[in-house]
Amino acid sequence: MEIQFTTQIFKEGKMFVAHARELDVSSCGRTEARALDNLKEAGRLFLEEAEKAGSLEAILEEAGYRRAKARLQGPKLISVQRVSMPLPLVHAKG
Repeated sequence: MEIQFTTQIFKEGKMFVAHARELDVSSCGRTEARALDNLKEAGRLFLEEAEKAGSLEAILEEAGYRRAKARLQGPKLISVQRVSMPLPLVHAKG
């Protein structure tokens, strides 16, 4: 069985952080590739532990996954946008 997920990789200081949005799992590494490898390992461990706890099906259903042959397919990403909006003055000070 194979699972698909979307990753977002960003830089935080000297480290790269990879985040799997559908699973809400993150990991990091000194390079983008290392962060992605570490994310795959963290995702595998998360899913294994969820299966052991009996919560895997509920987690995948809540995240919008469905079975497609030998693959678990996540929700289709329609768009990713960076959005800006003004903050109330109380929050903008500083």
